[in-house]
Amino acid sequence: MLDHFSEPVLVALIGLAGGILLGLAARMGRFCTLGAIEDLFYAESSLRLRMWGIAIGVSIIGTFGLSALGLLDLGGTLYLARAWNPLASVVGGLVFGYGMALAGNCGYGALARVGGGDLRSFMIVVVMGLSAYVALGGPLSGLRIRAFGDTVPARGMPGFADLLARATGLSLETAGITIGAVILLATLMHRDLRRFPSHVIWGAVVGLTIVSGWAGTQWVASHGFAATQVISHTFSAPIGETMLYAMTSSGNTISFGTGSVTGVVLGATLGSLLKGHFRWEACDDPRELRRQILGAALMGAGAVVAVGCSVGQGLSAFSVLAYSAPLTLGCIVAGAALGLRQLIWGFSPSI
Repeated sequence: MLDHFSEPVLVALIGLAGGILLGLAARMGRFCTLGAIEDLFYAESSLRLRMWGIAIGVSIIGTFGLSALGLLDLGGTLYLARAWNPLASVVGGLVFGYGMALAGNCGYGALARVGGGDLRSFMIVVVMGLSAYVALGGPLSGLRIRAFGDTVPARGMPGFADLLARATGLSLETAGITIGAVILLATLMHRDLRRFPSHVIWGAVVGLTIVSGWAGTQWVASHGFAATQVISHTFSAPIGETMLYAMTSSGNTISFGTGSVTGVVLGATLGSLLKGHFRWEACDDPRELRRQILGAALMGAGAVVAVGCSVGQGLSAFSVLAYSAPLTLGCIVAGAALGLRQLIWGFSPSI
C-alpha cells in the first residue's frame, strides 16, 4: 500500500472508509448521541442508548484483540499515552454536553445532518471547528493550559484493563476483552434490543469502525517512515483540521481526521439518499440560530478540554478502557440533560 500512497494519504483513506460507515450508521441506523439521551430521559426508551453499549463492547473486544495479535501498541494510542486530568474530563464533558443540547447535535451528528442537506448543521460544524482550534492552539490555548495543564506523558497504562490485570494476574489483553465481553453481554440481555436486530448490527458496525481506525493507523505507523499518530475517530479538532486543510491544502498535509470528517458527510449523504430523507433545510428563526452557534462554540472548546467529543471519549477512548472515558461520557450526558431541561422550560430572550 505504501508503494502506491503516501503515508498521510493512506491514513486519510483509512479515516475516510471508517467515516463513511459512521455516516451510514447515523442516517440508516439512527446512531446518535443526543438522540439516545433524549430517548432515555423523555421517551423512556433505552434502545438507542443500548446501541452505544453494543458499540462500546465490540470496540473494546476488537481493540484488545488487536493488541493480543500484536497489531496494536495500546500504550501508543492517544488516550493512554498521556496522563489523565480528571478535572478536564469533568469540566470539558459538562461544557460539551450542555453545548450539544443547545446546538441540537454533537459534531458527529451535525456532520451526518449536513450529509442530509441540513444547512443549520453546516453552521454548527463551522463554528465548532473554529472554536476547537481557538482553544487548541489559538487565543484561548494559554488559558486552557493554565487551567488544566499541558500534555504530560502517562506513567504506565492509565486504564481499567491495566487495573484489572494487576488486581487479578490476567494479561492486559485478557482483562480488556473480559471487560468488553461483560459490557456486550449485559447490553444484549435487554429483551427489547433483541427484537430490533438492526440496532445490534449498526451498533456493532460503529464499534468495528473504531477498531479499524486503531488497526489502520497502527499499521501505517509500524510500516511507514514518518511519525504517524495512532488514532481512531473523534469529531472536535478534526473538524477544524479539515477546514484548515480545505483552505491551505497546498501547504498542509491531509490526515486521518480529515478523511474521517469527509467520510461521515459522504456516508450520511448516501444513507439519506437511500432512505429518501435528503432535503435542503435552513434556519428561519434567529433565536434558534443564536442558540445553535453558542452550543457549537461550547462543544468545540469543551471537546478540546476533555480531549475528545462524545465519539472521541465515548467510543475511541472507551475502546482502550482509558480512565477518562466513562467520567467524560457521564459528564457529557449530565450536561446534555441539563441543557435539554432548559430547552423544554424555555430560555430567556437574551440567549
